Amino acid sequence: MSLKEVESEVMEIVDLITPESIVAKLPATSKKQALQELAKRAADVSELSERVIFEALIERERLGTTGVGNGIAIPHGKLPGLDRLHGLFARLEKPIEFEAIDEQPVDLIFLLLAPECAGADHLKALARVSRLLRDRRTCEKLRGSEDPDALYALLIETTTEAAA
Repeated sequence: MSLKEVESEVMEIVDLITPESIVAKLPATSKKQALQELAKRAADVSELSERVIFEALIERERLGTTGVGNGIAIPHGKLPGLDRLHGLFARLEKPIEFEAIDEQPVDLIFLLLAPECAGADHLKALARVSRLLRDRRTCEKLRGSEDPDALYALLIETTTEAAA
């Protein structure tokens, strides 16, 4: 693949998530519990071990928080055994302390798992998720819905509108 092809290839949210990877009301009272719950659900969609996923997420958090501010966290990790990028979106039942950079609690989490050899694709996906969740209107809509199908549609619709 040429550099031009790589640059023109846009990572979309629809490439990362499925309706099954949306959690409308994630029960968690701590960062660790949230990461454990996400690892459990990610194991189902990625066919990797829950423990391997959880350990990768904890290892990444040791490098620095993935709580990016405004109630949003984007935990992520690279894992052996994945054949493609996997995303999982969760809306927490109640905001939790996540050691976010703005010291505010987190209630929206977008988990991103990448193959060990993902390289630039991992970074493109992180940038795409970050751009999506920087939009205050999008986050307000996500916070206003408890329906998994509606959350999925919001996440997908936002990216297809931006591409149009």
